Amino acid sequence: MPGVDAFIDGLSEYLDDQAVNLVRQAYICAEKAHEGQFRRSGEPYIIHPLAVARILAGLRMDPQTLMAALLHDVIEDTDVAKEELAAQFGDVVAELVDGVSKLTQIEFKSKAEAQAENFRKMTLAMAKDIRVILVKLADRLHNMRTLGPLNPEKRRRIATETLDIYAPIANRLGINSIRVELEDLGFAALYPMRAKYIKKAVDNLRGNHQEIIGEIQARLEEKLDNRDLKGIIIGREKHLNSIYQKMKYKHKSFHEIMDVYAFRIVTDNEDSCYRILGAVHSLYKPLPGRFKDYISMPKANGYQSLHTTLFGMHVNIEIQIRTAEMEELANNGIAAHWVYKSDSTDASAAHQLRVDRWVKGLMEMRDQADDSMDFIEDVKIDLFPDEIYVFTPKGKILELPAGATPIDFAYAIHTDIGNACVACRVNKVLSPLSVQLTSGQTIEVITAPGAKPSVSWLNFVVSGKAKSGIRHYLKQQKQSESSELGRLLLRKSLNSFEKTLADIPEEQIKLVVSHNKVSSFDDLLEEIGLGSRMSYIVARQLVPVSETEIETPELEDDHTDNEPSMMIKGTEGLLVSYAHCCKPIPGDPIIGVMDMGNGMVIHAENCSKLTSKGRGESIGGTQNRWIHLNWAKDIMDEFSVELKVALERQRGIIAELASAVTVADGNIEKINVEEQNAQLSVISLVIHVQGRRHLARVMRRIRNMKAVINIVRTKTTAQN
Repeated sequence: MPGVDAFIDGLSEYLDDQAVNLVRQAYICAEKAHEGQFRRSGEPYIIHPLAVARILAGLRMDPQTLMAALLHDVIEDTDVAKEELAAQFGDVVAELVDGVSKLTQIEFKSKAEAQAENFRKMTLAMAKDIRVILVKLADRLHNMRTLGPLNPEKRRRIATETLDIYAPIANRLGINSIRVELEDLGFAALYPMRAKYIKKAVDNLRGNHQEIIGEIQARLEEKLDNRDLKGIIIGREKHLNSIYQKMKYKHKSFHEIMDVYAFRIVTDNEDSCYRILGAVHSLYKPLPGRFKDYISMPKANGYQSLHTTLFGMHVNIEIQIRTAEMEELANNGIAAHWVYKSDSTDASAAHQLRVDRWVKGLMEMRDQADDSMDFIEDVKIDLFPDEIYVFTPKGKILELPAGATPIDFAYAIHTDIGNACVACRVNKVLSPLSVQLTSGQTIEVITAPGAKPSVSWLNFVVSGKAKSGIRHYLKQQKQSESSELGRLLLRKSLNSFEKTLADIPEEQIKLVVSHNKVSSFDDLLEEIGLGSRMSYIVARQLVPVSETEIETPELEDDHTDNEPSMMIKGTEGLLVSYAHCCKPIPGDPIIGVMDMGNGMVIHAENCSKLTSKGRGESIGGTQNRWIHLNWAKDIMDEFSVELKVALERQRGIIAELASAVTVADGNIEKINVEEQNAQLSVISLVIHVQGRRHLARVMRRIRNMKAVINIVRTKTTAQN
């Protein structure tokens, strides 16, 4: 095969003879296995694994990774088994090949779902050995380089997946060399005409800019020489996808982007980086707010560098300053950790820890996600982070996505801390849990035993780990609460037959479970609690007409006058909610309505949405059942009530109204002026009270105000 000898010979630059020989044997095995197979372009198939291995050799990867690259398709596309590879090349290589092998395609509803499930499986392989993803990235890079023979639709699908998944993973692992090429190839495949025009414009400008680039570089070199500082100055090229993204999302013109001149200065040690920074700041004026120190606070992917923007010669000049080791890590990222026979440096080891932490976080999200689509959406959030850097009280730095809140911070420390979070201090000041954090702040999380996540947190958290942790907890809580509610409802229905669950034979329960096509009795209780099944029907099945017959009767009223009502404590959780139409509070006569799949909704007995006819009628478009309820005593929860107050218009009247509510221990949730003229104001306010007595006390306080003309509780009532 042309080029294979040059590839093998080139490996001797950093591999010993024994390692080179092992790679050669892997190539021979792959060539034999793929004999007679051809790519879509008509070329022999072996060209692809050879190209993948060549990309990884460019990153100076270890021999096991190169062998896996050469063999990565043999398990799926040929007759060679994993056991044969293990026998010939060792278990590690066989496991790598198995992890990289194209994932088995099963029937999915959509290509997006297939992509999500494949990525979920890839995460598991990454957790076993991170080199799996390095081979996968090189595999994707060569496929992107050779998209030409594919039809346009397939090209677009592969390019979209590359930009959505693989380029961000390369960025997260710090492999800049692969990320940039994946992004530019993906952009060119998705938008060929846009890529063509931008490239042409860049080429035209490059010639015009050579003179000013040369002059800036000469001045920088002169300044470093004068201060006896060593540094290699390199002009940085702007990449097509980067230009397009800035034009699209930052609303900048092409010339605005290209009028910024970019240079990178590579020096020998960290101390020199800061000295060079001082030198360039003395040469040109730095722009305020544009300096970033990623050396003392590295990015989440381990990237380290000093960034500054200067103004000189009537143009902006962007400069990055870093050591040779930082440059290597910036280009090769996690791959730098695997450089053959190199000693593990502090920077490389720290980067490895970051990657391990990220992969561990992926595994947690994978375990907690309900399905692959949820998982991939959560991961995408973490793959596109504009990071902020915040501190724990002990001084440890944590990287979080831009817009992160104290809840995101709590989950970043540990899922259990996130679940138990009740309050926080930002820079030692008590702050709301929804406040957006900024770099440099110190965050202290306050937890409490028995605390639990709120569903409202999903409205403001931004990190994938926080979103998946909250969803997972709420799902478990919903299952537990629906099972408990289902048990209460079934017990109540069994009372109609003067039976208890203990009276039902185990065989009868199994028969009913089988009849309803659920896997267990707990699942049946859960469906009753969610409102998906009627407790009365299940009770009739458990107490059949004969010992062997299961009867499914027509819907009937399951309430009898002598039957005890269910008690509502106000702390039932996710499966019991209060209707917004009538806003019932303790003391109001109430009725529970089973809402299909969502549990029980509690209405006031005179709510107009409850029809005066039979109890099988529809609310919200689904057949529901009514359950008579009573309030328990000593309810400490707060409930929302809407009041409408008509009063004389006076200066400061709203403040006076708020003060009256506060004096009566009420809490205002919302206040709104509905009508207003020269003499009269009508104010609507939603307040939190603990029951009818508390409400009466609040209304009495408001009524005692001199300006108040009328006050009523607003709720929907039955029409006469």
